[in-house]
Amino acid sequence: MKRYVIIGNGVAAAGCIEGIRSVDTEGPITVVSAEKHGVYCRPLISYYLEGKTDLTKMAYRPADFYEKNGAEVLYGRSATSVDKDGKTVTLDDGTVLSYDALCVAAGSSPFVPPMAGLDTVPEKFSFLTLDDTLALEKALFPEARVLIVGAGLIGLKCAEGLLGRVASITVCDLADRVLSSILDNECAALMQSHLEAHGMHFLLSDSVAEFTGKTAHMKNGAEVPFDILVLAVGVRANIGLVKDIGGEVGRGILIDDRMATSIPDIYAAGDCAEGYDLSIGKTRVLAIFPNAYMQGHTAGINMAGGTEEFKKGMPMNSIGFFGLHAMTAGSYEGDLYEEKTGHSIKRLYVKDNHLKGFLLIGCEERAGIYTSLIREQTPLDGIDLELLKKHATAAAFSVETRRKKFGGVV
Repeated sequence: MKRYVIIGNGVAAAGCIEGIRSVDTEGPITVVSAEKHGVYCRPLISYYLEGKTDLTKMAYRPADFYEKNGAEVLYGRSATSVDKDGKTVTLDDGTVLSYDALCVAAGSSPFVPPMAGLDTVPEKFSFLTLDDTLALEKALFPEARVLIVGAGLIGLKCAEGLLGRVASITVCDLADRVLSSILDNECAALMQSHLEAHGMHFLLSDSVAEFTGKTAHMKNGAEVPFDILVLAVGVRANIGLVKDIGGEVGRGILIDDRMATSIPDIYAAGDCAEGYDLSIGKTRVLAIFPNAYMQGHTAGINMAGGTEEFKKGMPMNSIGFFGLHAMTAGSYEGDLYEEKTGHSIKRLYVKDNHLKGFLLIGCEERAGIYTSLIREQTPLDGIDLELLKKHATAAAFSVETRRKKFGGVV
């Protein structure tokens, strides 16, 4: 009977469990979970701060998920090393687990650059996990001044969750715009204006030179007093377990289309993995929710002896702040089709008879149709491209294609 070990307990691990059980219903599964919670929807942590959800509703799978799937979870435990020859995993409490197939779904960790005086700050937090959120919540009080270092997705979602619960929120970033990894200057300016209208204050193209207690001394000379500091500079993939045993790594653990690493019987999935991105034709870390599940599920099937490949990974983002939504996917290359109003921007990128990417801000569109065109690499000469540019509608496809794609809708 095959023994399975999964390091990590996020959505990739849940996908891995379900992938294993789709092939092997009996082999024992052991999950090593650093967090003391069952799998939950991590993107909801900001909504928890806002009071829009609760701990029960954040669960990604029912309470009996592990029991029904015959998976034992070791909560509050971390893997410290892997013996690839002896096929064992050693945990932080000395426990040794034997495996026949191992999946590393260890996620990522907050990246905190060296910052002078950071050790003098009494109330400082990350914002990546549920435990981070619960710790931050305990520190909140109505008169609090909050400084968030990082104007990316993590920092801005934290700010949204805090707004209304504290007196002020200031967000600083070395980049010259918000969401710099996703949006260009024009799109970022639209989003920033919207956020400022809801009470956020930004210090961009600037960073902290030094902290002294509850004061941030900025490189431009400004001083920012605060009561609570949130560090949301970025994350790094947890690659150490595989790197330490000679596995191939880049920014993440390198995997093939089967989610296999360079080491036999070891797989990787989720935010710690670096897999194929069809939008650019290269490998990179795609730290987003849907890809994590699909990678985990693919890994599980192959760990159990099945045959599965996942070749459709690509960057996708669907985010919203105070009613203004932004959806992006793919790469921004090729010929540009654009529509703009005072409160919305729509961009489609076409190259070599294929839709390569899109960016929608403040648009009411069926973005899933655009996403499907990119993921399925659908040739555009078989659809009504001019209609599709104006509206993401099934009417742009032929009757035959509509029957295949949309279950008979004509």
